Amino acid sequence: MSAMHKQAAGLTPVEEALARILADARQISGAEFRPLSECRNRVLASAVHSAIDVPPADNSSMDGYALRFEDYATGQRRFVLSQRVAAGAVGLPLEPGTAARIFTGAELPAGADAVVMQEEARAQDGAVEFGEGLRPGANVRPRGQDISVGSLAVEAGTRLSAGHLGLLASIGLPGVPVLPRLRVAILSTGNELVEPGQPLAPGQIYNSNRYMLSAMLEDLGMAVIDKGIVPDEPEGTRRLLAEAAESADVVLTTGGVSVGEEDHVKGAVEALGELQLWKLAIKPGKPLAYGRVAGKPFFGLPGNPSSVFVTFTVIARPYLQRMQGLTQDLRLQEVQAEAGFDWPKAGKRQEYLRGRLETHGDGAVVRLYPNQSSGVLASVAWGNCLVVLPVGKTVNAGEVVRVLLL
Repeated sequence: MSAMHKQAAGLTPVEEALARILADARQISGAEFRPLSECRNRVLASAVHSAIDVPPADNSSMDGYALRFEDYATGQRRFVLSQRVAAGAVGLPLEPGTAARIFTGAELPAGADAVVMQEEARAQDGAVEFGEGLRPGANVRPRGQDISVGSLAVEAGTRLSAGHLGLLASIGLPGVPVLPRLRVAILSTGNELVEPGQPLAPGQIYNSNRYMLSAMLEDLGMAVIDKGIVPDEPEGTRRLLAEAAESADVVLTTGGVSVGEEDHVKGAVEALGELQLWKLAIKPGKPLAYGRVAGKPFFGLPGNPSSVFVTFTVIARPYLQRMQGLTQDLRLQEVQAEAGFDWPKAGKRQEYLRGRLETHGDGAVVRLYPNQSSGVLASVAWGNCLVVLPVGKTVNAGEVVRVLLL
């Protein structure tokens, strides 16, 4: 391998850094019972098993007519209508040789075991006639089809989605025990930063990282403690880091972790705790830092917006989710796709390119945002995936590449 294709010296490979960080993650303790209406995106503290069958009885999946297949199998095609069963009602046992008018979701009367949909029946003068081709159990949702008594409904360590909440409601639970929200303090460093809505002076930029990080953390069901903007001076940086560590489970900063004279976060962390990892073989985002501040985990992300997005997504997010108690889907889903681009220059760091995955009849093609600079936040807003290029990798259009879905 040529010098061009070697990894930059002194930089920790991404997979090694991620393994070290995840091994250091400790799940927060405690649990609280919350109503389902407050459990979206919360992490389930203990497994839930169903105490009931869902559905609780055989029911009709169609508007139609319920009958005993045994009668139909003898060749009978005309049935007297003996009753009408609507959803929420319970019919009488079905008399042999008769049929019941039934509606979607209604419980089948005892003895009935098949339903003919109304479009395939002819009802007249208190009777109904059926054609050929009925099968046993047709249009019937059997008892316990969805979930049965004693079966596992949701595993512990699951982030509760809308589907999970619907399932828990379907087995009659008004609420469940969930782990506490992980409290993440965020600080933005830099004298150049100004909050949106304020006038920009020469040399200043708007603080986009604050809003992007807050949204990503809230999407993960975490509680954001916003400590605002940290000025570029050592004492103030140390003071705000210490305050953040006192109020949060994790401290996360943007900017100030490089080697410039105005980058004070690294020194403040070392004064208040320890720095366990600094500088990754990742692009964008090389000056990522990880350690502890006053005993609390600390992530120092770069300052450029795309670098913040990539390092948070690839490195910090899995760690935070493990701390939060999540046991599944710690990392982004990975797929393979055809490259709709050329990438002729091999890099010395593993690259994460902002792309857009497009599916078509023959498969999937991933295209890149035209400007991959770490300061171009438009690439994040435009994209729906990250293309992963290992150290030394070049790409010709049409090759298969690794893609992480956002």
